[in-house]
Amino acid sequence: MPRWLRIIVPVVLILGWLAGAGVGGPYFGRVGEVSTNDPTAYLPDSAEATVVQRRLTDFVGSGSIPAVVVFASETQLTDEQVRLLSALLTEAAQLPGVAGATSPALRSQDGVAAQAFVPLVADAELAEHVKELSSTLREGLPEGVEVHVTGPAGFSAALVEGFEGIDGLLLIVALAAVAVILVLVYRSALLPIAVLFTSLSALCVALLTVWWLAKADVLVLSGQSQGILFILVIGAATDYSLLLVARYREELRHAKDSWTAVWRSIKGSFEPIIASGGTVIAGLLCLLLSDLRSNSSLGPVAAIGIVMAMLSALTFLPAMLYALGRAVFWPSTPKYEEEYVDQSDRPGFWARLARSVANHPRRTWIATTVVLALGTLAVGQLKADGVAQSELIIGGSEALTGQQLLSAHFPGGAGSPVYVLTDEARLQDVANEMLAMPGFSSVAVTSQAVANGTVGVTANGLSARPGATPPAPTVVDGKVLLQGTLADAPDSDAALESVNALRDRLATVAPGSAVGGTTATAIDTVRASIHDRTLIIPIVLAVITLILMVLLRSVVAPLLLVITTVLSFGTTMGISALVFNGILGFPGADPAVPLYGFVFLVALGIDYNIFLMTRVREEALRHGTRQGVIRGLTITGGVITSAGLVLAATFAALAVIPVLFLVQLAFIVAFGVLLDTFIVRSLLVPALAIDVGKRIWWPSKLARAQD
Repeated sequence: MPRWLRIIVPVVLILGWLAGAGVGGPYFGRVGEVSTNDPTAYLPDSAEATVVQRRLTDFVGSGSIPAVVVFASETQLTDEQVRLLSALLTEAAQLPGVAGATSPALRSQDGVAAQAFVPLVADAELAEHVKELSSTLREGLPEGVEVHVTGPAGFSAALVEGFEGIDGLLLIVALAAVAVILVLVYRSALLPIAVLFTSLSALCVALLTVWWLAKADVLVLSGQSQGILFILVIGAATDYSLLLVARYREELRHAKDSWTAVWRSIKGSFEPIIASGGTVIAGLLCLLLSDLRSNSSLGPVAAIGIVMAMLSALTFLPAMLYALGRAVFWPSTPKYEEEYVDQSDRPGFWARLARSVANHPRRTWIATTVVLALGTLAVGQLKADGVAQSELIIGGSEALTGQQLLSAHFPGGAGSPVYVLTDEARLQDVANEMLAMPGFSSVAVTSQAVANGTVGVTANGLSARPGATPPAPTVVDGKVLLQGTLADAPDSDAALESVNALRDRLATVAPGSAVGGTTATAIDTVRASIHDRTLIIPIVLAVITLILMVLLRSVVAPLLLVITTVLSFGTTMGISALVFNGILGFPGADPAVPLYGFVFLVALGIDYNIFLMTRVREEALRHGTRQGVIRGLTITGGVITSAGLVLAATFAALAVIPVLFLVQLAFIVAFGVLLDTFIVRSLLVPALAIDVGKRIWWPSKLARAQD
């Protein structure tokens, strides 16, 4: 390549990526404009809760989300105090975040609490609306009375607040962890900066792309997928950078100029990086088969991040390495060696480990397999059948405190009604069924009298105040909307059983009726998650196995690699169950946790086997399988271990976000990656490869080559 092109190409690449990072950087503060944490937004179109949610505005007006305000006192609330609380609620109705009239304060039977319902605007500023409402009510409270905002709006706001640290704290912790590891690995001043620039640039461009796709409603972005995107891009881009930098350092010893070393490092790293990224992307895109949009939307969001991570590592980083030359490793600058010195001949820990594994391959893989198998015995203890909404935020929240007070003094489901959409002709039949069930304390039907108004329903028909004529129910396209108040907390097991029982009864009494609301949404979400888990996990395994077969030109090697990775995943989930139940005392796990853990661990865990086995195959072509394994493990040991530490540290950073799902995913992926790095890739896979011998490459020609 002409010298002028050697200058222009790197300059264009560096300026292009910096420009992309400059444009995408400000979008970190704008994610809230296009993200949503509404659970019903992720349900399948066919789910009953989705059908009801889409028809709610026909009956209750503009889209709003109810907040339940709970007032509590240690002594009996006086009539004057209740009137004052109602006046405060009337004043609060003037707040810009309140969508309509507020209800008066309703005193509990025990007299020490009161509740009210406030419709809030369901937009991106919901958390701010809840804060403003809570703050406004506190300013005028009678002495000795406390107030909490709970209900659907309160819990949604608590979830939004839980994700608030994603743009700041999460990135700072993740980047700090990566920086420390890079400094320890390279003992260089410039190289960690170059690698961090690579990761950050990839993240900024990925976020810019995802933001505009979410803005155009092409995909759905949530706080959960946002956090995973950040961590995944930083971890993957750093891993790919470590692989290329290791090859560049190796080539600098054999090439006089950095241009030649850069091209050789790209050539040597291109296949494993593309294969590694390809397996992750393939695994993530399998999530498109999910019924839940929270899962199906994560697939393309994270896949875009991986694409940017690969592009940045293969273009931006090489351009910076060429521009900085050997000085990028200062003060440990690699020297050009006149005589070729094989990297595998250099003494060190990995050379000793490789020889030890080669001397006792069968003993090594049997021992490690037994240890890993023991770890899988506790898998059945993982409680991944759903978690109550009130348990999603670790450490509690105002919404949780309010829900506890609400359950103590009022019917448990107050403020989170069960909605039933049914034919007008079946209104009384459905109401009678609900009234006959012990899980419901009252039933009402949406009325035409006032906006959001309801009228009670009894076994004798519609009822209003004594002596008043019952208002007519709202009828839209021949349908009416009933609202049932649960006797138990809406996220309790008893409430779930009541809604399931209601659905079973209505399937016989009123076919075509649909049951929605907070509790129904939780039920439909769990069902969809379990369906996704059962469907997607086998497909991910099949897709990744096929990719490995193409990459390694073999059938036996990919099967062994996938089996070892699945065994590692089983061990990780078993240990996670013991930690979650016995040490951390978590209430359970979302059904999506094993699915996400599987996709990330299999797709990312297989990366290290790809890094190892592509180098082993390269060395085996020249030196035979046994020596190829020894040399491959010796050469890649340090860089793969560094990559594993980086990825584990970045995923562990998710634990700073106090959301149960992310904390559990952080432990599962971090522990699983370390297990893959230090046990599976360092001991189990090399030992199996040596014991199986050249047959591991069957049916390629390498299986018939002379060792």
